[in-house]
Amino acid sequence: MLSWLLTIGCAVVLTVIIRATLLQAYSIPSPSMVPTLDVGDRVLVSRLSRDPARGDIIVFDRPPRDPKQSPDDPDVLIKRVIGLPGETVSSRDGHVFIDGKSLAEPYLSDQSDTFFPSPIHVGPDELLVMGDNRVNSSDGRVFGPIRKESIVGRAIARIWPLGRIGRL
Repeated sequence: MLSWLLTIGCAVVLTVIIRATLLQAYSIPSPSMVPTLDVGDRVLVSRLSRDPARGDIIVFDRPPRDPKQSPDDPDVLIKRVIGLPGETVSSRDGHVFIDGKSLAEPYLSDQSDTFFPSPIHVGPDELLVMGDNRVNSSDGRVFGPIRKESIVGRAIARIWPLGRIGRL
């Protein structure tokens, strides 16, 4: 009996340590990342990855400029990194431009156009993030760049549903 309790206790402690420091699973609550991630998909997030590259999908704390509309709204959001520190991001003819150069975005659906009224400058410790479903995404075009310190981690894999398991 004591050995079972010790085994269960160790498993709980290891789970808490791993979740707090290494990996955590998140559920996708909205269609903002379709077609890459569907509502209800679960992703595994590496909490060690806090300096993402362009194109990475990250989880981050909800920005103050994007307050919750209801208590059910999540405290964290998931979006794709588009603009890096020091860059100016703009749109023209439905396409994203970084410092005047067109950004290839193969992860978008063919019907996805990107529009925002004026260029967005990304500060030294900031990132500009956008959802892949640009029509249904409240993202950096609405709340502006996010602080790097708000990053929870980088999504590294889809772990649910079983038929769609894979790296991101």
